[in-house]
Amino acid sequence: MKKNLVWAAAALAFSLPVSTLQAQAQALELKVADSFPAGHYLVRLMLKPWMDDVTKRTNGAVTFTYYPNQQIGKAADMLRLTQSGVVDIGYIGPSYVSDKMPLSEVAQLPGAFQTSCQGTLAYWKTAREGILAKQEYAPNKIKLLMAVVLPPYQVWTVKSKVETTKDMQGLKLRTTGGAQDLTLRALNAVPVRMAAPDAYESLSRGTMDGLLFPLDSVVSYGLDKLVKHATEGVSFGSFIVAYSINQSVWNKLPDDVKKAMDEASEAITPKACADVDKEGEATKKQMQDEGVSFDPLPEATRAEMKDKLKGVGQEWASGLDSRGKQASAALKEFEGLLAAGGTK
Repeated sequence: MKKNLVWAAAALAFSLPVSTLQAQAQALELKVADSFPAGHYLVRLMLKPWMDDVTKRTNGAVTFTYYPNQQIGKAADMLRLTQSGVVDIGYIGPSYVSDKMPLSEVAQLPGAFQTSCQGTLAYWKTAREGILAKQEYAPNKIKLLMAVVLPPYQVWTVKSKVETTKDMQGLKLRTTGGAQDLTLRALNAVPVRMAAPDAYESLSRGTMDGLLFPLDSVVSYGLDKLVKHATEGVSFGSFIVAYSINQSVWNKLPDDVKKAMDEASEAITPKACADVDKEGEATKKQMQDEGVSFDPLPEATRAEMKDKLKGVGQEWASGLDSRGKQASAALKEFEGLLAAGGTK
């Protein structure tokens, strides 16, 4: 009888898919880290739904331990921490590691798009299977899992309202560096490069006049308590929020887990950017009720600013081309994807 039971168990084992056996043998717990404060809207709209979806798609075999709010490292450290395996999945803002991922800033140039989804779908395509996948993600030994390109940045000021290009002159404004620095210099403003979590202290001390920032992030970092004015009508660039997995960790995952993650990523990307665009409308009303003034730029100012900013993309590309980077090719691909709605 005992012998028959042994043979039955062996037969059952051989009849099960390999991936099922792997899931039974060892559950996977992955470490995820970022620099966002608790309750940040991008964690709520993108990261947590993605993690929940992966766990559901794998029938509970894959779970995540999440470390927010710079618990493991600052934003600028996340690429290194992900590469080294300290975390399995990290939030990597290309602007914070522009020496390692300079081409990704193609999605952060001024005037390129008007909504989060326009920028996100184009970036997603190039970073998963286009030039950025080959030139940025592969060499850094990471794989993009999900991303949102934020709605166009605006100028937020504490005291003076921006109505003309002259009003921009000499303003010290927070940027993420790279393309945003070029954007401000084209308007004779002074870029002050820093990560988002550090902006509140600098602004409250008066060492900056304002910020280049997206609407919802102003609230997430408590900056709505400090700023009084925001521009409308011109895109001053954007920022990429990208969660990526260590390539070695990815390579070792069972095929069914990879499939579950890919399906969850494809599902969350268009939904997250649409939610970001929609949520911005409610946030704007809330801020207006609290006394923040949204000031549409006069038509003449918009035309003048757009004229000054139209050369930023080529300046950015030429500078990187001279360093042996494929920036012009990346710019051409990204513009093509924007024109095709990210589906080219």
